[in-house]
Amino acid sequence: MKNPVQPLFILGSPRSFSSIVCAMIGQHPQTYGVPELNLFAADTLKELLDDYIATNSRDIQKHGLLRTIAQLYMENQTIDSIAKADQWISDRENITTTKIYHELQQKVKPLRIVDKSPAYSENEENLDRIEAAFPNAYYIHLLRHPKTQGESMMSMFSGIMCIKMDSIDYSADPPCLDPQISWYYYQKRIDDFLSKIPAKRKKRLLGEDLLSNPKAYLKAICEWLNVAVDKEAIEEMMHPENSSYACIGPPGALFGNGVDFLKSPHFRFKKITESTLKGSLPWRVDESGFKDEILSMARSFGYK
Repeated sequence: MKNPVQPLFILGSPRSFSSIVCAMIGQHPQTYGVPELNLFAADTLKELLDDYIATNSRDIQKHGLLRTIAQLYMENQTIDSIAKADQWISDRENITTTKIYHELQQKVKPLRIVDKSPAYSENEENLDRIEAAFPNAYYIHLLRHPKTQGESMMSMFSGIMCIKMDSIDYSADPPCLDPQISWYYYQKRIDDFLSKIPAKRKKRLLGEDLLSNPKAYLKAICEWLNVAVDKEAIEEMMHPENSSYACIGPPGALFGNGVDFLKSPHFRFKKITESTLKGSLPWRVDESGFKDEILSMARSFGYK
């Protein structure tokens, strides 16, 4: 495929405002925000589906892709269209995920896909797969303060996300769940990857900044992407609830975005209270604080 439109990938660790940020940017008239596609987590659809089966997460991890296919090809999201989307996937199991992604990008052309799948940042291979597929893609490194991100992680099903991500401090006695570990490795992996990407194609963004001053930061993102910056475009971005994916989906594909966002997708302006890197962490029974390497990294990103 010659010169496909280059998507925007939002890279970050889970629970980092990615659902609402992706939906806001994706509401620009020249972009198309999607739920979590997760396509670049494997080379082929079959490998992707086999991995979901192995990790007992097939249904949930497929929801974003199912909803996207149903909306783009069947023009709605119903039980029937989700079943057809599932068949669409089955018919293409041996096709590369790169080819599938190019097909989806071609489907929404001239719009630019905006994708925030956290699975992409789980390892270097996924990130390299994106760059090989779209050598001129744009990237946003989306961050959230490690304390509030950690608190959000621990609030999800009693910390089960930490277990899934092996975010466990084995040096403690007894070993304990500690989301700062996965926060650090996600940011390092993303930072290392983006160090190879030209400056014009990448941007670092503190989620707290955008949500505290959305119009200014959305305008800056539009200027960076070289898309319209008029008041009408910015106003559309202020309404993530207008996305086709900003609600609970039909049976068989309920999710694809964070549950909190799906239940309440409207943007409600409020100044986000700045957290602190100092002191003990609420999830540590030994009342210890952030490790030195996390402190150093977080401060380099502008957190205090």
